[in-house]
Amino acid sequence: MTAELVRGQNHPLSRNRVEIRVSAGAAVLALAVTGDETGRPVGPGALAHPGARVLPGLEVPDRVGDRHRFTVDLDAVGEAVHRVRVLLVLPPGGPARFGAVAAPHVAVAEPEGAELAAYTVSGLDSESALVALELYRRQGAWKVRAVGQGYAGGLGALLADAGLAGPAAEGLTAAALGLTASGDITLAALPGGTAPALPHGPRSPYDAAPGAPEGPAAPAPRPPDPLPVPAAPHAGTPGPAPSAGPSSGPSSADTVGGPAGATAGAAGAAGAAGGPPTIDYAHPRRRRTRAEAPEPAPRPGPAADPGQPPRPVAGDASGWSMDERLYNQVWGMFEDLARTVAAYRGAVDFADSRLDRELDAALSDPAARLGGSANAARDTARARRDDLVAQARAVLDRDLAQLTAEAEVVEPALPPAYARWSAPVWHGRSTPAEAPLALRLGDLSLPERPELRIPMLMRVPLERGLWIDNGRTGSEAAMTMDTDRLRRVAMDMAVAHAVRLLAVHPADALSVHVIDAAGAGAASLAPLVRAGVLAAPPAAGAEGVTRTLEGLTRRVDLVQMALRAGAPEDLPPDVDPAEQLLVVHDFPHGFDDRSVTRLRYLADEGPAVGVHLLMVADRDEASAYGPLLDPLWRSLMRLSPVPDHHLADPWVQHAWTFEPDLPPRDSRVLEQALERIAQDRRSARR
Repeated sequence: MTAELVRGQNHPLSRNRVEIRVSAGAAVLALAVTGDETGRPVGPGALAHPGARVLPGLEVPDRVGDRHRFTVDLDAVGEAVHRVRVLLVLPPGGPARFGAVAAPHVAVAEPEGAELAAYTVSGLDSESALVALELYRRQGAWKVRAVGQGYAGGLGALLADAGLAGPAAEGLTAAALGLTASGDITLAALPGGTAPALPHGPRSPYDAAPGAPEGPAAPAPRPPDPLPVPAAPHAGTPGPAPSAGPSSGPSSADTVGGPAGATAGAAGAAGAAGGPPTIDYAHPRRRRTRAEAPEPAPRPGPAADPGQPPRPVAGDASGWSMDERLYNQVWGMFEDLARTVAAYRGAVDFADSRLDRELDAALSDPAARLGGSANAARDTARARRDDLVAQARAVLDRDLAQLTAEAEVVEPALPPAYARWSAPVWHGRSTPAEAPLALRLGDLSLPERPELRIPMLMRVPLERGLWIDNGRTGSEAAMTMDTDRLRRVAMDMAVAHAVRLLAVHPADALSVHVIDAAGAGAASLAPLVRAGVLAAPPAAGAEGVTRTLEGLTRRVDLVQMALRAGAPEDLPPDVDPAEQLLVVHDFPHGFDDRSVTRLRYLADEGPAVGVHLLMVADRDEASAYGPLLDPLWRSLMRLSPVPDHHLADPWVQHAWTFEPDLPPRDSRVLEQALERIAQDRRSARR
């Protein structure tokens, strides 16, 4: 029986040698690209096209046509390949957009046999290139996912977004394609066929998101506005935006996103207009060298029963260490949950809209109403709707059960930087030898399965400051809390993040400064003060604010000058070489105009030279400064100290419930962590 997929939906493949069949309403060029686990192309020869038809385990058609067949042997594609995407492109001389022709139909089938899964790519309009579907490897098993992601910018936009710009795209000349004039087309002649030299775009945003919904399709997101990341080959600006319909998520939500890099200004720009900044799950520093290969990920355990998915294994992802594999696995779980819920919601929306259309049709015929046949038509329409929703729910429950099982084995294996404060790993912790890859800020969940919580990780070092919002505006959960209680919880959350950062860094690798101008945060700061882990006592009053900001601004200036001179180690002896974290409580209390300017400077320039910002503030209290501070707020990642649904994902813009991770009440885990930090520092200074 053929599985009819909707946009965003996945389906397991029962065999690894398959055939991909394409039929379109016009002649198209059919290509394929192979990607690694993060979605990036596997080497410069990752694109199969008519001039280079064969890749390991994969062969694509040799010319333009309205029907195509691919042969794929997933056992032969190589261990580095985790994704195989099917691309369709309209050539010149024919229709200029997919919206003008019948919707393409793509199917995965047994070789010369029955179809296993099929997808009709409907809802296209101005797009002239699209990613139709992808085969992807998950826990050792292969699945097919309906993508339907269109690009109005043509092949150039698609290639750039897939990370195939530069030499990979420039090699797609007429000679490379080997197509004659009578063979219809050269790739260089396609709309957008010459791709601009852009860095890698987001992976399967960690790629980009699917296009606009049609039929039982998931709502389409707009591309995320990414976090700033350190300059790196795979952490660049996102590629051209795919053609997409209206966002399904809240315009005021921040976006929890994938590894697309950008400048702080670009990241924050969407915040003022209702668009979101993002959290980046890409590895910030480590890069593969030619002499270095990643550690092999553990193989998934055997399936509980034949035909069942493999038992999940902690660390079943690519990476150079267990921490990195777990980090990437958390990302995969987040992506899978977003996409499977999108497919379910899209199917329900489609079922409801089809029911409305059928009811309207049944009631629009007076003869049917008089003859009584309208009642039968209504019953049939409602039964069809319920059947479709039941099928979608069954698929959702299957995927949620698999993700729940994976979460149950991944959560206990997480290192302290990623683990909840309640996790046993916080007891008996050893001194870390290096800084972590990321930091857990809390948990994310969706209403379809609220008990399934995905860790929300933010990369370390903090390339973007954090803002813990202790105001009540814009948060339903905060509106129900007493103001004093809300402010205390927000400051407790900031202290917990500071302690976690100290605990997961090597001794003396991070210095923490605190500005508490009015002294209102003294109760929350007491554990840090007692442990003696702060670089200086909390700064109070306008004088203390000025002194602290002057010292950190001077450090930023000196390090910048040393870097420009090519002598990063040649710093005055009084400059602390450690990373710096500045915690600001109740901004803008105690700040004059000069201090505000310095704080903005630290937020903009500090992260690049190891000075990071964590603010606890109510934006309304700073309203007297007017638009002067808008760039500051946009440059920070807003977090709520109480459970709230102000975050969104970059694919389909679900409203995710964010729950901050705080030490359990009546637990001494925070004090014990501070005792170990203080002991490690004393030992390091002997």
